[in-house]
Amino acid sequence: MSTTDTASQTSADGLTPAKLRAVLAGICSQAGLDPRGAELIKFTNNAVFRLASDPVVVRIAGSRTVRRRIDTVIAAARWSAEHDVPAVRLIEDVPQPVESDGYAATLWHLAPGNGPAATGADLGRILRRIHQLPAPRFPLPQWAPFTQVRTRIADAEDLAAPDRDWLLEQCAQAEEQLASLSYVLPRGVIHGDPFLGNLIPAPDGPVICDFDSLCIGPREWDLTPVAVGRLRMDYPEDAHTPLAAEYGFDVTGWPGFDVLRRVRELKLVTSVLPILRSQPAIRPQWKHRFDSLRAGDTSVRWQTYR
Repeated sequence: MSTTDTASQTSADGLTPAKLRAVLAGICSQAGLDPRGAELIKFTNNAVFRLASDPVVVRIAGSRTVRRRIDTVIAAARWSAEHDVPAVRLIEDVPQPVESDGYAATLWHLAPGNGPAATGADLGRILRRIHQLPAPRFPLPQWAPFTQVRTRIADAEDLAAPDRDWLLEQCAQAEEQLASLSYVLPRGVIHGDPFLGNLIPAPDGPVICDFDSLCIGPREWDLTPVAVGRLRMDYPEDAHTPLAAEYGFDVTGWPGFDVLRRVRELKLVTSVLPILRSQPAIRPQWKHRFDSLRAGDTSVRWQTYR
């Protein structure tokens, strides 16, 4: 599978609200769908719309990093469906991805979201299922977290040069530390970005979404986001303890956890850099995260981007 690489336009133009609605209209026109009344339910690296007239979710790649991975996302979704993984499902009667005005999107069946609230145990069970699957027939990239982080830094909107230099220095230091880690779980397919926000509470049980980061890597990494969430985010409940119990491994007791925590926090700080100008509402939270990371204060709690 291949798609035309128009990612530079995605990064350079910035998806303003008006531009975003125009792109959505073009995507829906090609797919035979009605964009009127669509609700924007999330916009960080992807702009995610829930259509009003059909049980469909439109996911528009909003940065160069995610645009480059869209073919892998499509293949990963089909692979997960083949193995009956509890995950969101692509709409298969529309050729994907769908492109409009230099932007690319994927179309998904709406997972209702009206089931019981997802728990850490749910995520632990789904991760164990993914980790037990045979390797897919399509090529997956090797886990390389700093490739993505450095691309986000390069694509950053309104990032001061000293801040850019500091982030790149942190990447170099953490990458060197990663190279010396000794992992204890078998290496294989990982989701790459599993946390409770990527579980949708469907009626028959939660389903996982967001295959942008699917790759081959250390399973310890898939257990890190929720562990870091307990330590860093202002979540009201501890999802890590039930996840570790369900999965059968507590990554926080592994000697390499502090290094993976640093990597995760760098990702959480840099994830929105490509859209800082076009989405000004997220800047205060980004600055809060960046300032505390730079100060080395691990006690400061972060909030989700809204």
